[in-house]
Amino acid sequence: MNIDVHIINAFSIGETGGNPAGVVFNADDFASDTKQAIATKAGFAETAFVSASAIADFKLDFFTPLKQIPHCGHATIATFSYLKKNGKIPTDHSSKETIDGTRKIEFRNGLAFMEQTAPVMQVPAESMEEIFASLHIEPVDLKPGLLPTIVNTGNSFLIVPLNDERKLKEIDYDRGIAYRVSERYNLVGYYVYTSTRNSSFDATARMFGPFYGIDEESATGMAAGPLAAWLYEMEKIKKSRFRIEQGRFMKTPSPSLIQVDLEIRDGGIDRLFAGGDAYMSGGKIIEIN
Repeated sequence: MNIDVHIINAFSIGETGGNPAGVVFNADDFASDTKQAIATKAGFAETAFVSASAIADFKLDFFTPLKQIPHCGHATIATFSYLKKNGKIPTDHSSKETIDGTRKIEFRNGLAFMEQTAPVMQVPAESMEEIFASLHIEPVDLKPGLLPTIVNTGNSFLIVPLNDERKLKEIDYDRGIAYRVSERYNLVGYYVYTSTRNSSFDATARMFGPFYGIDEESATGMAAGPLAAWLYEMEKIKKSRFRIEQGRFMKTPSPSLIQVDLEIRDGGIDRLFAGGDAYMSGGKIIEIN
């Protein structure tokens, strides 16, 4: 059987950069093991499988090359941007069903945004030495007064605040240690960031997810949400919109822009929306038995 996989780059800057997602439409009849086989052969950080839903506009299942994942930012933005641009969504509001419940999708000024939940934070103090070892960093490399912290707005990521852009650029992480730490805390990955001199962005970041078979990816919407929440809560940057850059320091650079809008209630983050642009960059045929 031949499967048509759309390649759609999400969080692009115009029609350049971004993170390529595989998207398979009309996936209603595919079993989970079939979806996993397709995602493994496709080889993208995540592949989205789109089918009908009884409780939302569309049902999306996300698979990395290794396993299913509850949510995926760039594959969500890729899917809904494509559907909107091809006339499948007539209004500026939509929704998705996932294995972790439903989420709202909104379209703002031509960009697609996905809902994330209020942040939950945890400092993994007992694993701090392993975290430093996995990134080949020392406590002095962190922003003063801040520690690596797990932040969850739907998926869990380890936010690591570095104080120097050069250190972020030079990271060559230990996959084995990072895998073990990620497995212990059910992390999708590490989201390592620092401030940037480019006034167009509030932070520049890299995402490492070996536990899910992602060595590094160029845009991670489900990690940018936690980072924006972290910037608001921990760095005390009290504003409602953040612009996160990612992908610039990859071996093959693919600069990406993720915009995160926070909804503040009684001084705290009630929920947030992460979004951006997307374009179709190609396609491939996957043959499975």
